[in-house]
Amino acid sequence: MTSSPADRNMKKAMLRGLLGKCPGCGNGKIFSGYIKVNHTCPSCGLELFHQRADDAPPYFTMFIVLHFVVSGILTVEKAFSPAMWVQLVIWLPLSCLFAVWLLPHIKGALIGLQWARGMHGFSGDTDGYSAQQID
Repeated sequence: MTSSPADRNMKKAMLRGLLGKCPGCGNGKIFSGYIKVNHTCPSCGLELFHQRADDAPPYFTMFIVLHFVVSGILTVEKAFSPAMWVQLVIWLPLSCLFAVWLLPHIKGALIGLQWARGMHGFSGDTDGYSAQQID
């Protein structure tokens, strides 16, 4: 895709990324594995290796999951006051499953944001990176 960052719709790109689709065309998949990003979009050829999500997806995932889990723990404790083991049986597996499910969605949305804003080489500049340096 050769569109400039000014022409890119950020909400649409983030929604496409959230769904695991290419932020440019919305057809190809971003990921080749659980959270391994494709080098290029299989549909439109958009180079995705520029993305630099790094540690942001796990931090955002923990932030969201822990808000729900802590709210749930406090609500259950206030309403029923169960034994500690009951709380652990409920919230440990739930928080792990929710985090595992949410992580690729957040990473995809961040890649969409980077593409829409023209960050890290998505603007057409290489930012000093080449495909050989990334792999």
